[in-house]
Amino acid sequence: MAAKQKEPVTIISLRKLSQAAPEPQQKGGPWSAKAPSTPGLSGPHTLSSLSETKTFTVEDAVETIGFGRFHIALFLIMGSTGVVEAMEIMLIAVVSPVIRCEWQLENWQVAFVTTMVFFGYMVSSILFGLLADRYGRWKILLLSFLWGAYFSLLTSFSPSYIWFVFLRTMVGCGVSGHAQGLIIKTEFLPTKYRGYMLPLSQVFWLAGSLLIISMASVVIPTIGWRWLIRIASIPGIILIMAFKFIPESARFNVSTGNTQAALDTLESIAKMNRSVMPEGQLVEPILEKRGRFADLLDSKYLRTTLQIWIIWLGISFAYYGVILASAELLERDLVCGSKSESEPEVVETTGDSEEGLSPCYCHMFAPSDYRTMIISTLGEIALNPLNILGINFLGRRLSLSITMGCTALFFLLLNICTSSAGLIGFLFMLRALVAANFNTIYIYTAEVLMSASFLGALCLFSSVCVVCAISAFTLPIETKGRALQQIK
Repeated sequence: MAAKQKEPVTIISLRKLSQAAPEPQQKGGPWSAKAPSTPGLSGPHTLSSLSETKTFTVEDAVETIGFGRFHIALFLIMGSTGVVEAMEIMLIAVVSPVIRCEWQLENWQVAFVTTMVFFGYMVSSILFGLLADRYGRWKILLLSFLWGAYFSLLTSFSPSYIWFVFLRTMVGCGVSGHAQGLIIKTEFLPTKYRGYMLPLSQVFWLAGSLLIISMASVVIPTIGWRWLIRIASIPGIILIMAFKFIPESARFNVSTGNTQAALDTLESIAKMNRSVMPEGQLVEPILEKRGRFADLLDSKYLRTTLQIWIIWLGISFAYYGVILASAELLERDLVCGSKSESEPEVVETTGDSEEGLSPCYCHMFAPSDYRTMIISTLGEIALNPLNILGINFLGRRLSLSITMGCTALFFLLLNICTSSAGLIGFLFMLRALVAANFNTIYIYTAEVLMSASFLGALCLFSSVCVVCAISAFTLPIETKGRALQQIK
């Protein structure tokens, strides 16, 4: 009697499932025979459905495909964006003494050039970031390179100081979009390789810095600063041609609903790496609202966002500060107990004030000054091995806190009256430390959020670094071994 009661229940259940199934030709008999082997499920039909609905995300695919030939090509091409960016930024440091003499500029006018370059960088980086989240990383990267190369070439034809400031501001706007290359590279790298490959990208920035300093030492004394700018524009133009070998971000494509394009990209990478794709179907939620500033201020990320802003401000302030500080030290010949190979030239300039004349000090860089800049720049690669070990074994937070604290210390050490060799040593270590700071914060950010007183200036840099060190140490999230996070 108990058997007779169970039979109708099983038949009714199977008929209901059969009506919703895409294969109505299947009959109840065989299903009933298999039902006992999978209690609570409807036998082979349900198992087949589970197999058909197996899914994976872009992150799953990236981890499954692993590291290979595609990532080497990606590293070389996207890493080279750092060469171009470094050349454009460092250009200001090597050209400043020349334009000071040519246009008889005062100190504040020389400083204003740098201020406007970074103002353009700041404003457009926000704009480019929002546009990249809406229209794609690759498109914005290409646009920024075209923009930067165009205005950089125009700068070489500047007829006056005002035009020079305006055009270099436009270059700063373009250079800010180069960060999209780093984002693309980060999104395609498996988690365990990010802590190793991203710090190695510092090699490209180092190469760009050394290249522009070396070129300046030869080009400026012979054919002038205008030709230096023209020659420095060539690498960016060449690199634009290589972008066609790099695909759009798969994460961006799935976020816009273009799943097939993302799948094609991932399959192409797997083929190039001679690897395999994960089983199942690529499924990831479509983000209706992308690139919202409000997402960064969500309660989940608010503390992290605010602290990262402080750290980015401090690191950028310290990095470009040490570059400009080294140029200022050399140009003003502030090394204790040493004399420059070249004496400063005093040029009288006519002003609108009642005094009528104001002195403008022209101090062109000597060969020894260029050598000092090259040696100190080499410091940017000096701590890379230790930086990589710290990032991967100590974690992002502690590693960044240590390097920022040491950066503060070496800014203060620059105040010590020392020899030329001592100055080079301090600058060398500063460049090494600030480069390490950049390496770490780039990784952390990507993973957690998709001349009145020279002494006063150095102390200000040091104070900011101390604040950043504390902020880095107290960051609420450690991203070591953590997958890229996406706000849904």
